[in-house]
Amino acid sequence: MSSVAKHLADLGIVLPVPVAPIANYVPFVRTGHVLTISGQISLGADGLMAGKLGGGVSIEDGQKAARQCALNVIAQIQAAVGNLDNVVRIVRLGGFINCTPDFVDAPKVMNGASDLMVEVFGDKGRHARSTIGVAALPANASVEVEATVEIA
Repeated sequence: MSSVAKHLADLGIVLPVPVAPIANYVPFVRTGHVLTISGQISLGADGLMAGKLGGGVSIEDGQKAARQCALNVIAQIQAAVGNLDNVVRIVRLGGFINCTPDFVDAPKVMNGASDLMVEVFGDKGRHARSTIGVAALPANASVEVEATVEIA
């Protein structure tokens, strides 16, 4: 068992089965030591976390949705490289928050994803980040997260 897989087990985290793309794209692309993960929506074992932040979805629920997106990102990383110990660094996360035009706490929501990356990968999980509020996401998901990862 890899050290990251053991750490996930110690944290009580079970990675989901990676979700297949819903349109004409691939879930990840590897070029050299760079792995790009396509946007992962807030779909978990209990279904899709849907709705708008600032329009009925709380910041706390948005953070849970962002965390689920990050779990889906990690599942795609594992599918791409097999062993999570091959992650050298989470380079960047991009977060898209389905929100009302006046919602200003998107960065707080995105912390749900960022915090998980640091929890799982330690200092290798510290990353650059962009967070953008959007009018809509696929299937009315609350959050979508994409990633750029350096791999060995």
